[in-house]
Amino acid sequence: MASRFCQHIFGKKPNHHVLDVDPSGKGHFKTIQAAIDAVPSHNPRWTFIHIKKGVYREQVSIPREKPFIFLKGGGEENTIITWDAHDSIATSATFSSYADYTMAQDISFVNSFNNGTHNRMRPALTAKIQGDKSAFHRCRFYGMQDTLWDVQGRHYFKLCTIQGSVDFIFGASQSLYEKCTISIVENLHKGPGYITAQGRSGPRETSAFVFKDCNIVGKGKGKAYLGRAWRDHATVLFYNTLMSDAVVPQGWSAWYSTGNENQLRFAEVKSRGRGANASKRVRWANKLSEKELKEFTSISFIDGEGWLRKLAFNIFGA
Repeated sequence: MASRFCQHIFGKKPNHHVLDVDPSGKGHFKTIQAAIDAVPSHNPRWTFIHIKKGVYREQVSIPREKPFIFLKGGGEENTIITWDAHDSIATSATFSSYADYTMAQDISFVNSFNNGTHNRMRPALTAKIQGDKSAFHRCRFYGMQDTLWDVQGRHYFKLCTIQGSVDFIFGASQSLYEKCTISIVENLHKGPGYITAQGRSGPRETSAFVFKDCNIVGKGKGKAYLGRAWRDHATVLFYNTLMSDAVVPQGWSAWYSTGNENQLRFAEVKSRGRGANASKRVRWANKLSEKELKEFTSISFIDGEGWLRKLAFNIFGA
Protein backbone atom coordinates (compact mmCIF):
# COMPACT_ATOMS: atom_id res chain seq x y z
CA MET A 1 0.00 0.00 0.00
CA ALA A 2 2.73 2.47 0.98
CA SER A 3 4.77 1.72 -2.14
CA ARG A 4 1.78 2.24 -4.46
CA PHE A 5 0.92 5.51 -2.76
CA CYS A 6 4.49 6.75 -3.06
CA GLN A 7 4.57 5.89 -6.76
CA HIS A 8 1.41 7.93 -7.25
CA ILE A 9 2.97 10.91 -5.48
CA PHE A 10 6.56 10.77 -6.66
CA GLY A 11 6.38 8.86 -9.95
CA LYS A 12 7.23 5.34 -11.10
CA LYS A 13 10.89 5.64 -10.12
CA PRO A 14 10.68 7.87 -7.06
CA ASN A 15 13.74 9.16 -5.25
CA HIS A 16 12.39 8.51 -1.77
CA HIS A 17 12.67 6.26 1.24
CA VAL A 18 9.73 4.46 2.88
CA LEU A 19 9.27 3.65 6.57
CA ASP A 20 6.27 1.95 8.19
CA VAL A 21 5.01 2.66 11.71
CA ASP A 22 2.68 0.09 13.25
CA PRO A 23 1.89 -0.06 16.99
CA SER A 24 1.39 -3.83 16.71
CA GLY A 25 5.05 -4.28 15.86
CA LYS A 26 4.50 -5.40 12.25
CA GLY A 27 6.16 -2.32 10.76
CA HIS A 28 9.68 -0.95 10.89
CA PHE A 29 8.87 0.99 14.07
CA LYS A 30 6.23 1.01 16.80
CA THR A 31 6.38 4.78 17.37
CA ILE A 32 6.38 7.75 15.04
CA GLN A 33 9.27 9.42 16.83
CA ALA A 34 11.44 6.33 16.40
CA ALA A 35 10.86 6.52 12.65
CA ILE A 36 11.78 10.22 12.56
CA ASP A 37 14.89 9.54 14.64
CA ALA A 38 15.98 7.01 12.01
CA VAL A 39 15.95 9.59 9.20
CA PRO A 40 19.51 10.80 8.52
CA SER A 41 20.26 14.44 9.33
CA HIS A 42 20.39 16.78 6.33
CA ASN A 43 18.54 14.18 4.31
CA PRO A 44 18.36 15.39 0.65
CA ARG A 45 15.45 13.20 -0.44
CA TRP A 46 11.88 12.62 0.68
CA THR A 47 11.25 10.12 3.44
CA PHE A 48 7.72 8.73 3.38
CA ILE A 49 6.56 7.59 6.83
CA HIS A 50 3.40 5.50 6.55
CA ILE A 51 1.59 5.53 9.92
CA LYS A 52 -0.87 2.68 10.41
CA LYS A 53 -4.21 3.17 12.12
CA GLY A 54 -4.03 3.58 15.88
CA VAL A 55 -3.79 6.00 18.78
CA TYR A 56 -0.20 7.07 19.32
CA ARG A 57 0.34 8.53 22.77
CA GLU A 58 3.63 10.36 22.27
CA GLN A 59 5.16 13.75 21.66
CA VAL A 60 6.45 13.90 18.10
CA SER A 61 9.14 16.35 16.95
CA ILE A 62 10.84 16.81 13.59
CA PRO A 63 14.17 18.61 14.17
CA ARG A 64 15.45 21.40 11.95
CA GLU A 65 18.11 19.23 10.32
CA LYS A 66 15.59 16.69 8.99
CA PRO A 67 13.71 18.19 6.03
CA PHE A 68 11.70 16.30 3.40
CA ILE A 69 9.60 14.19 5.76
CA PHE A 70 6.09 13.18 4.71
CA LEU A 71 3.81 11.76 7.42
CA LYS A 72 0.89 9.79 5.94
CA GLY A 73 -1.77 8.48 8.32
CA GLY A 74 -4.68 6.12 7.81
CA GLY A 75 -7.37 8.80 8.08
CA GLU A 76 -8.14 11.62 10.53
CA GLU A 77 -10.45 9.40 12.56
CA ASN A 78 -8.11 6.42 12.52
CA THR A 79 -4.58 7.77 13.04
CA ILE A 80 -4.40 9.93 16.17
CA ILE A 81 -1.35 11.42 17.86
CA THR A 82 -2.15 12.62 21.37
CA TRP A 83 -0.38 14.06 24.41
CA ASP A 84 -1.38 16.24 27.35
CA ALA A 85 1.54 18.56 28.19
CA HIS A 86 0.59 22.13 29.14
CA ASP A 87 1.61 25.61 30.35
CA SER A 88 4.83 26.14 28.35
CA ILE A 89 4.24 26.89 24.68
CA ALA A 90 7.91 26.08 24.10
CA THR A 91 7.61 22.46 25.22
CA SER A 92 3.95 21.40 25.40
CA ALA A 93 3.14 20.73 21.74
CA THR A 94 1.98 17.24 20.87
CA PHE A 95 3.56 17.71 17.42
CA SER A 96 6.46 20.04 16.61
CA SER A 97 8.06 20.63 13.24
CA TYR A 98 11.20 22.72 12.94
CA ALA A 99 12.32 21.45 9.53
CA ASP A 100 11.59 22.83 6.07
CA TYR A 101 9.58 20.67 3.70
CA THR A 102 7.39 18.92 6.25
CA MET A 103 4.13 17.43 5.01
CA ALA A 104 1.35 15.53 6.73
CA GLN A 105 -1.87 13.97 5.53
CA ASP A 106 -4.81 12.11 7.12
CA ILE A 107 -3.72 12.50 10.76
CA SER A 108 -5.36 13.95 13.87
CA PHE A 109 -3.16 15.80 16.36
CA VAL A 110 -4.58 16.20 19.88
CA ASN A 111 -3.64 17.92 23.11
CA SER A 112 -6.00 16.36 25.61
CA PHE A 113 -5.08 18.36 28.73
CA ASN A 114 -7.96 20.84 28.70
CA ASN A 115 -10.45 18.09 27.91
CA GLY A 116 -10.08 16.77 31.44
CA THR A 117 -11.41 18.13 34.72
CA HIS A 118 -9.20 21.01 35.82
CA ASN A 119 -9.73 24.14 37.85
CA ARG A 120 -8.82 26.39 34.95
CA MET A 121 -7.90 26.21 31.28
CA ARG A 122 -4.20 26.47 30.52
CA PRO A 123 -2.10 26.95 27.36
CA ALA A 124 -1.72 23.46 25.90
CA LEU A 125 -0.31 23.31 22.38
CA THR A 126 -1.38 20.73 19.88
CA ALA A 127 1.05 21.65 17.10
CA LYS A 128 4.03 23.96 16.61
CA ILE A 129 4.99 24.56 12.96
CA GLN A 130 8.22 26.49 12.54
CA GLY A 131 9.89 25.26 9.35
CA ASP A 132 9.41 26.86 5.93
CA LYS A 133 7.54 25.30 2.99
CA SER A 134 5.30 22.97 4.99
CA ALA A 135 1.84 21.66 4.14
CA PHE A 136 -1.00 19.76 5.80
CA HIS A 137 -3.88 18.03 4.05
CA ARG A 138 -6.93 16.48 5.71
CA CYS A 139 -5.42 16.85 9.15
CA ARG A 140 -7.21 17.75 12.38
CA PHE A 141 -5.82 19.79 15.24
CA TYR A 142 -7.77 19.47 18.50
CA GLY A 143 -7.15 21.67 21.52
CA MET A 144 -8.62 24.59 23.45
CA GLN A 145 -6.08 27.30 24.30
CA ASP A 146 -3.17 27.82 21.86
CA THR A 147 -4.03 24.82 19.67
CA LEU A 148 -1.90 25.65 16.62
CA TRP A 149 1.23 27.77 16.92
CA ASP A 150 1.86 28.73 13.32
CA VAL A 151 5.24 30.16 14.22
CA GLN A 152 6.95 31.30 11.02
CA GLY A 153 7.56 30.30 7.41
CA ARG A 154 5.21 29.63 4.51
CA HIS A 155 2.54 27.05 5.23
CA TYR A 156 -0.47 25.58 3.47
CA PHE A 157 -3.43 23.92 5.22
CA LYS A 158 -6.11 22.36 3.07
CA LEU A 159 -9.30 20.54 4.15
CA CYS A 160 -8.07 20.62 7.74
CA THR A 161 -10.04 21.08 10.97
CA ILE A 162 -8.67 23.32 13.72
CA GLN A 163 -10.55 23.31 17.02
CA GLY A 164 -10.11 25.53 20.04
CA SER A 165 -11.32 28.42 22.14
CA VAL A 166 -8.63 31.01 22.94
CA ASP A 167 -5.95 32.14 20.45
CA PHE A 168 -6.18 28.72 18.89
CA ILE A 169 -4.45 29.75 15.66
CA PHE A 170 -1.57 32.06 16.57
CA GLY A 171 1.90 33.05 15.42
CA ALA A 172 3.68 35.00 12.69
CA SER A 173 3.72 32.64 9.73
CA GLN A 174 2.68 33.37 6.16
CA SER A 175 -0.11 30.84 5.88
CA LEU A 176 -3.03 29.98 3.63
CA TYR A 177 -5.90 27.98 5.12
CA GLU A 178 -8.07 26.71 2.28
CA LYS A 179 -11.40 24.91 2.66
CA CYS A 180 -10.72 24.36 6.36
CA THR A 181 -13.21 23.99 9.20
CA ILE A 182 -12.62 26.28 12.17
CA SER A 183 -14.42 24.82 15.19
CA ILE A 184 -15.04 27.01 18.24
CA VAL A 185 -15.52 25.32 21.61
CA GLU A 186 -16.61 26.93 24.87
CA ASN A 187 -14.08 29.12 26.64
CA LEU A 188 -13.52 27.79 30.17
CA HIS A 189 -12.31 31.28 31.17
CA LYS A 190 -15.89 32.41 30.43
CA GLY A 191 -16.82 34.94 27.78
CA PRO A 192 -15.92 34.69 24.09
CA GLY A 193 -12.58 33.38 22.93
CA TYR A 194 -10.43 34.27 19.89
CA ILE A 195 -9.83 32.25 16.75
CA THR A 196 -6.61 34.02 15.77
CA ALA A 197 -3.80 35.95 17.45
CA GLN A 198 -1.59 37.01 14.55
CA GLY A 199 1.93 38.25 15.28
CA ARG A 200 3.08 40.45 12.41
CA SER A 201 5.19 43.12 14.13
CA GLY A 202 6.32 45.42 11.29
CA PRO A 203 4.94 46.88 8.05
CA ARG A 204 7.62 45.25 5.88
CA GLU A 205 7.03 41.74 7.16
CA THR A 206 5.09 39.31 4.97
CA SER A 207 3.41 37.22 7.64
CA ALA A 208 -0.38 36.94 7.55
CA PHE A 209 -3.15 34.40 8.07
CA VAL A 210 -5.48 33.98 5.09
CA PHE A 211 -8.63 31.85 5.40
CA LYS A 212 -10.12 31.09 2.00
CA ASP A 213 -13.39 29.20 1.37
CA CYS A 214 -13.48 28.11 5.00
CA ASN A 215 -16.30 27.27 7.41
CA ILE A 216 -16.55 28.55 11.00
CA VAL A 217 -18.73 26.47 13.30
CA GLY A 218 -19.51 26.47 17.02
CA LYS A 219 -19.72 23.52 19.37
CA GLY A 220 -22.14 23.88 22.28
CA LYS A 221 -21.82 27.35 23.82
CA GLY A 222 -18.61 28.19 21.96
CA LYS A 223 -18.31 31.86 20.93
CA ALA A 224 -15.27 33.73 19.64
CA TYR A 225 -13.91 36.82 17.96
CA LEU A 226 -12.36 36.27 14.56
CA GLY A 227 -9.11 37.47 16.05
CA ARG A 228 -7.12 39.80 18.23
CA ALA A 229 -3.81 41.48 17.58
CA TRP A 230 -0.78 39.75 19.07
CA ARG A 231 1.52 42.35 17.50
CA ASP A 232 0.93 45.90 16.19
CA HIS A 233 0.74 44.99 12.48
CA ALA A 234 -1.35 41.83 12.79
CA THR A 235 -2.84 40.80 9.43
CA VAL A 236 -5.74 38.37 8.98
CA LEU A 237 -8.17 37.89 6.10
CA PHE A 238 -11.30 35.75 5.96
CA TYR A 239 -12.34 35.37 2.32
CA ASN A 240 -15.55 33.70 1.13
CA THR A 241 -16.04 32.14 4.54
CA LEU A 242 -19.27 30.74 5.96
CA MET A 243 -19.64 32.00 9.55
CA SER A 244 -22.07 30.61 12.10
CA ASP A 245 -23.41 32.70 14.97
CA ALA A 246 -20.51 31.43 17.07
CA VAL A 247 -18.67 34.52 15.74
CA VAL A 248 -19.36 37.49 18.05
CA PRO A 249 -20.84 40.59 16.35
CA GLN A 250 -17.82 42.86 16.96
CA GLY A 251 -15.62 40.44 15.05
CA TRP A 252 -12.21 41.75 16.07
CA SER A 253 -10.25 42.98 19.09
CA ALA A 254 -7.20 45.27 19.06
CA TRP A 255 -6.07 43.82 22.41
CA TYR A 256 -2.62 45.25 23.30
CA SER A 257 -2.66 47.30 20.05
CA THR A 258 -5.50 49.51 21.23
CA GLY A 259 -4.68 53.00 19.99
CA ASN A 260 -2.81 51.59 16.97
CA GLU A 261 -5.82 50.16 15.15
CA ASN A 262 -4.81 52.00 11.97
CA GLN A 263 -1.80 49.65 11.69
CA LEU A 264 -3.85 46.47 11.94
CA ARG A 265 -5.18 44.74 8.84
CA PHE A 266 -8.16 42.63 9.80
CA ALA A 267 -10.58 42.03 6.95
CA GLU A 268 -13.53 39.98 5.76
CA VAL A 269 -14.54 39.74 2.12
CA LYS A 270 -17.57 37.84 0.83
CA SER A 271 -18.32 36.45 4.28
CA ARG A 272 -21.77 34.93 4.70
CA GLY A 273 -23.87 33.25 7.34
CA ARG A 274 -25.40 34.31 10.65
CA GLY A 275 -22.06 35.42 12.05
CA ALA A 276 -21.10 37.62 9.10
CA ASN A 277 -23.13 40.75 9.83
CA ALA A 278 -20.69 43.50 8.85
CA SER A 279 -22.88 46.28 10.28
CA LYS A 280 -21.91 45.30 13.83
CA ARG A 281 -18.18 44.91 13.25
CA VAL A 282 -15.60 47.28 14.77
CA ARG A 283 -15.28 50.30 12.49
CA TRP A 284 -11.52 50.13 12.05
CA ALA A 285 -11.51 46.68 10.35
CA ASN A 286 -11.70 45.83 6.62
CA LYS A 287 -8.84 47.92 5.26
CA LEU A 288 -7.35 45.90 2.42
CA SER A 289 -6.81 47.29 -1.06
CA GLU A 290 -7.92 45.37 -4.16
CA LYS A 291 -4.26 44.67 -4.92
CA GLU A 292 -3.67 43.23 -1.46
CA LEU A 293 -6.82 41.14 -1.69
CA LYS A 294 -5.69 39.63 -4.98
CA GLU A 295 -2.24 38.89 -3.60
CA PHE A 296 -3.53 37.29 -0.40
CA THR A 297 -6.08 35.00 -2.05
CA SER A 298 -3.74 33.64 -4.72
CA ILE A 299 -1.74 30.46 -4.13
CA SER A 300 1.33 32.53 -4.98
CA PHE A 301 0.90 34.21 -1.58
CA ILE A 302 2.73 31.20 -0.13
CA ASP A 303 4.00 29.58 -3.33
CA GLY A 304 5.77 32.33 -5.25
CA GLU A 305 8.74 30.03 -5.89
CA GLY A 306 6.59 27.11 -6.99
CA TRP A 307 7.65 24.82 -4.14
CA LEU A 308 4.13 23.57 -3.49
CA ARG A 309 3.14 23.10 -7.10
CA LYS A 310 6.35 21.22 -7.88
CA LEU A 311 6.55 19.06 -4.77
CA ALA A 312 3.00 18.41 -3.66
CA PHE A 313 0.55 19.29 -6.40
CA ASN A 314 -0.74 15.72 -6.67
CA ILE A 315 -1.37 15.66 -2.94
CA PHE A 316 -2.88 19.07 -2.27
CA GLY A 317 -4.41 19.91 -5.62
CA ALA A 318 -7.63 17.98 -4.90
